[in-house]
Amino acid sequence: MDSEQHDKEDKGQRAVQSIEVGGRLLLALAASRLPMSLKDLAAEAGLSASRAHPYLVSFGRLRLIEQDATSGHYALGPAALQLGLTCLVQLDPLKVALPIAEQLANSSGLAVALAVWGNFGPTVVRMIDARQPLHVSMRAGTVMSILGTATGRAFAAWLPRHQLEQAMGAALGDPPGAAPARSLAADDAELREIVAEMRAHGVCRAAGRPMPGVNAFSAAALDHEGVPAIVITALGHQDQVSADWDSPTALAVRDAAERIAHGLGAHPLRR
Repeated sequence: MDSEQHDKEDKGQRAVQSIEVGGRLLLALAASRLPMSLKDLAAEAGLSASRAHPYLVSFGRLRLIEQDATSGHYALGPAALQLGLTCLVQLDPLKVALPIAEQLANSSGLAVALAVWGNFGPTVVRMIDARQPLHVSMRAGTVMSILGTATGRAFAAWLPRHQLEQAMGAALGDPPGAAPARSLAADDAELREIVAEMRAHGVCRAAGRPMPGVNAFSAAALDHEGVPAIVITALGHQDQVSADWDSPTALAVRDAAERIAHGLGAHPLRR
């Protein structure tokens, strides 16, 4: 058996080392916006050019990569595209997000909610209760206010205006008498504030609203197209959750959203 084809033990499971080595080349190409030379590609994968080349020949036969005839640079091929498209079809944002949300709830003791953008706006699809009783009106199926809740604000930071206007009004956190489908023209300043908050801190917050004495932080997990696929929110009593932008809760929510986004194939956010 070739030395690069031997199996190894890894945490009690057998793994083919040569596949892991070659996989580093594919991952390097996936992380690059442009085709790569053999030298640069091998260096990025931590290999010598002579060691990387046989892997690239095999990947080329499988159509996982392509080599430009003029420049000699390598890029992902049609088979890699098909794998990616199939993965996107099978991908379920809630399935990706739920274990991360449960971990956040367990480590913090706070209530954690997951919400998606539904027909009527931000809609809670999973609510994990706090370790200590927290009397809130959020449950699966609750539609959240776009501007009056941290969850809604996390969506508002990324979605286009026309999509937000279609869902305005009559949600948890809206002021009494809010009319459906109202214009956002009067809320331009607040929308700009929401976008600025997200860019500066990676999270949105709601301090004492819509529930007095309860603070919340939310962040959107973007998919591969930069669209908010799901929003994760952590909330608790103000004596447990500081409203400070750099509080442990704010940082934990931001980290959780980034981990979910990574699982959805998104590129890392640059703030």
